[in-house]
Formats: sequence, structure tokens, C-alpha cells
Amino acid sequence: MKKDNWIKKFFAQREMGVLAILIIAVIIVQMIQPKFLNTANLRSIAISVATDGLLSIGLCLALILGGIELSVGGVAAMTCVITGFLCLNGTNIWIAALAALAAGIFVGLFNGFMISKVGLPPFIVTLGMMNLSRGVAYILTEGSPLSLSGYLPDSFRFLATGKIGGIPMIFIIFVIIAAIAGFLTKRSKVCRDIFYVGSNEKAAQLSAINVDKVKISVYVVIAMLSTLAGILSLGRFNMATPELSVGAETTAISAAVIGGTSMSGGVGSIFGTFLGIVLLKVVNSALVMLNVSVYWQDFVQGLILVVAVTIDYMSHRKKGGISVLERYLGIMKKDGAGKAA
Repeated sequence: MKKDNWIKKFFAQREMGVLAILIIAVIIVQMIQPKFLNTANLRSIAISVATDGLLSIGLCLALILGGIELSVGGVAAMTCVITGFLCLNGTNIWIAALAALAAGIFVGLFNGFMISKVGLPPFIVTLGMMNLSRGVAYILTEGSPLSLSGYLPDSFRFLATGKIGGIPMIFIIFVIIAAIAGFLTKRSKVCRDIFYVGSNEKAAQLSAINVDKVKISVYVVIAMLSTLAGILSLGRFNMATPELSVGAETTAISAAVIGGTSMSGGVGSIFGTFLGIVLLKVVNSALVMLNVSVYWQDFVQGLILVVAVTIDYMSHRKKGGISVLERYLGIMKKDGAGKAA
């Protein structure tokens, strides 16, 4: 009897539903386009999953916290450009990468401080940082990509373009980070505090959880993941461009929500987010191989996001939860009422 309950509980998980959809999608596409599962295309999907996957893990953590992070793409572009800019000006590539990491950590600290200590809505803070960080990238490049052909050592490029056993190194790095993040969010007490804060911030404070510290730590980790994505992209493309990861926030949010992360906070899964980004990239690759217009690709991704968010919204409405957007609007209403009074 207990075994039957365990099996039912296992298949009732959101991740299993996403995995089933993923498998069905792959089978259907393979039937239509027999070259879909060839080695070259699978590698292409894996590489695409890796960089956007790092940003998706960051968004997953932000949503679990009950916040939002719209600057992940901008931070990736900024740190990519900082690394490339310093390298072109004579700085050792590894030192340049460390400098970019320091810049990314500063962004995370700034976001976390403004949200936790000052009390500004995450939506506003990260929206502003999205434009600010990408603006830095445009200033350093003067709007044109920086070519680093001949400047990057093989040891650096191996992280983004190398293979181990035929598997792209960049994908291996992503899987390792996802596995560590998944383990920590499930087993580590410190990481479990993220869920408590996202579920009920006031209750978390009464339970002696340092809410401000949790928030700042999460936004620093997100910035570090974005920085890693930017640095790896530099090695992958051999170029630093301010246009890197434009619109990546939408993809990351879609992956997290599809994987079961709630926009109401307190609920989320790194494994689900992993499956979510894989599903999105499989769909995108399928559309490319089927010669579907790029405009339709954007439409399909937007449709998937709308459906996923709607399902999440409806399910949490039934449970009496509120979404990140509702929290933000609630703050705005309170501010408006205060001014009127």
C-alpha cells in the first residue's frame, strides 16, 4: 500500500508531467524530421540549453524567494563585455574574468540591498538594473561587438567549446551547477530558508530567519550565475557583444514556471527548471528544423509563457496565493492610498 502511494506521489509531481511532454514532443518531431536526434543537433541543443539554463536557475531562485529578476540578460552581456574589453587591453583573461565576476557580485549586492534594506519592489530594481547593465556594455563597446579572435587561450575556450566524451563541456558545467543547486535547495537548511521567506516573509522573520541576508544572498548568487553565462558565451562566440542574451529573461521565466516554480513564491524546483529549459530549446530546435519562420518561434515561446503563467495563476488563486505581480501592484496601491491620505 505504501509502495502504491509512493508511486502515485512520484508521478503526481509537476516535473514528471514536464518530462512526459518533453518525451512526447521529441518522439513527434523525430517522426516528422528524422534528423532531429542526430549527434550534431543534440549537441547544438545542449549548448543552447547551457547558457540560458544558468539564467533560468537564477530566475527559479528569485521566484521561489517571492521576487523577480529581470537583469540576468543585461548582467550576462555586461560581464561578457567587461571580460573581453579588459582582455583586449592587455589584461590576462583569467584576471579579466575575475574582474567581471566582481562586477557581477556588486550588481547582486546592489539589487539585494535595494530590495531588502531600502524596500523597493524587485520588479523596479531589476528592471532598472537590466537597462543600466546593458548600458555599460554599450558604452564599453560603443555599440559594436568586440572580436577576440586570437586573444583567448585554448584553456579558456575549452570551457565553452570543448567536449568530453562527445558531450559539450559547457553543458557539463551547467549540469554540475544544476545538480549542486538542486541538492542544496532540497537538503541544505540555509537554502531551505529561501522557500520559507518566499512562502511567508513575516512568519520567516518570527522564526528568527535573517530575511535580509537571505534576499541579498540570493541576488548575489543569481548575478554570479549570470556572470558565468556571460563569460562562457565569450569563449563560445569568441566575441563580446552588448546584444548578448537580449530577451533571455523571458526564456528563463518560462523555463522556471513550466518546471513548476510558482510566481507566488515559496514553491520551485531546480530539476523542473532544468526540464523546462530543455523543453523550450527542443521546441525551438524543432521549429528551426521544420523551417518555421523566426517570428513564429518568438510567438510560440510567448504563447508557452502565457499558458504556463496562466496555469500557475489559476492554481494559486484556488489556494488563495498571490503572484509577484499582484504583490507589486499591492505595494503601488498602498503608496497611492498613502499619498491620497
